Amino acid sequence: MAIPISQMWTVSTYLLKKKLTGQKRFSLTLMLEPLFRCSLACAGCGKVQYPPHILKRQLTPEECFAAVEECGAPMVAIPGGEPLLHPQIVEIVNGLIARKKYIYLCTNALELKHRLPEFTPSKYLTFSVHLDGRREQHDFGVCREGAFDIAVEGIKEAVQRGFRVTTNATFFDGTDPKLVRGFFDDVMKMGVEGIILSPGYSYETAPDQNRFMGRARVHRLFRAILSNRKTAWKFNMSPLFMEFLMGRREYECSPWGMPTYNIFGWQRPCYLLQEGYAESFKELLETTAWGNYGAASGNPKCVNCMVSCGYETTANIDGFGSLKGFWGMVRGTFNKYNDLDAMKSFEEAATSGQTPLTQIKQNDRVPEEVNR
Repeated sequence: MAIPISQMWTVSTYLLKKKLTGQKRFSLTLMLEPLFRCSLACAGCGKVQYPPHILKRQLTPEECFAAVEECGAPMVAIPGGEPLLHPQIVEIVNGLIARKKYIYLCTNALELKHRLPEFTPSKYLTFSVHLDGRREQHDFGVCREGAFDIAVEGIKEAVQRGFRVTTNATFFDGTDPKLVRGFFDDVMKMGVEGIILSPGYSYETAPDQNRFMGRARVHRLFRAILSNRKTAWKFNMSPLFMEFLMGRREYECSPWGMPTYNIFGWQRPCYLLQEGYAESFKELLETTAWGNYGAASGNPKCVNCMVSCGYETTANIDGFGSLKGFWGMVRGTFNKYNDLDAMKSFEEAATSGQTPLTQIKQNDRVPEEVNR
């Protein structure tokens, strides 16, 4: 089991309380973006395309704590940008640990090895390292040679120091499932707690628009990747959400389940779309036209989205909300999903090779140095 029992208990009791009180919309994980600047410029990323004066801004620890208290989510993901570039990230993390929040600090790990001595291992803190495959695939995806080796050094050092560590991979069109499965073998040997994976979202501002997949291709890719699993593979994700990616389940989007807070406020409607901001979490819940989003709405920006920030909350509500859902979650945890045709069916439809790499000018946005 990749997710600790204490974390599962916290999430399950939290969801049970929401169900008993009849609350329909609530946050399960807060996406807390303390800054947008980053040390990478990935071709598929749409989160850091801002002018320099925006990239210089960052949330204070007090603003982060206020957002966490306001939404009440038991889990906090800290993406960015690159959180380890924030000069007060240790203070932010320690404050969240004191509040007993389960934290996933999402990092490209270029600074991880150097900054680890500043952190203390805790069951509440997980370093979720962005690693999109083996060396060639990862360096290609993040548009920087040598990034893989630096990240792996950081992972091994964090594991050795007793930190919880997961890898977080995003897959795009042209991904070779055989290489991904080999990558799973590699990262489990590094001693990580589990693997997190997702299809890429088609950001309008992403420099490379030729790498995103429609739902049919997502189903084929993840069916090939996640069928015929090895016992050694551990995933730090909902088993029901993984079945959704494989095309075995149908879910509707719950964008309110992983709300985003950043320097602009509470982002509407979700982490991926930026269609205005609310001044409070209450305002976000009560005034956002939620019916305009999700695949069922017909919104073209949502029709191909299958990302966790919209659908994993739905899967968790399903898993902890009924005996049938809970049994499906237990069964999915131990199911190898034997499917002899899965790899063959994808290979017949997959494109050959990788899509061309989009080169990005690094000097357009130079991250500030971390104040140590």
